[in-house]
Amino acid sequence: MSEPLAKKSCVPCHGGVAALTPAEIHVLARSVPTWIAHAIPTGRAPFVEKSYAFPDFAQALAFVNQVGALAEAEGHHPDLHLAWGKVRIEIWTHAIGGLSESDFILAAKIDTL
Repeated sequence: MSEPLAKKSCVPCHGGVAALTPAEIHVLARSVPTWIAHAIPTGRAPFVEKSYAFPDFAQALAFVNQVGALAEAEGHHPDLHLAWGKVRIEIWTHAIGGLSESDFILAAKIDTL
């Protein structure tokens, strides 16, 4: 049995590796079922995203700060969209213009917060 994604560490990517195929994305997406995987490019790179609701701005901001600390520790940085009572997170590997296993690892780790 393979190790759960949340137990793995993100691998820094500086390009030069292939992005995941739609079939590979589909398999990894099953490990983070509450995230939406956009595997087919629609004018932009494939990505995974998830939205969170909070009762106020302060709690949404606190969550963003937790995600930011996790991202720094993993060396893999998502796009964070903060608004009153909500946070939307988008993850993809910018250096390869697509998704890598590290994107799914970070998503799984965020789910543990």
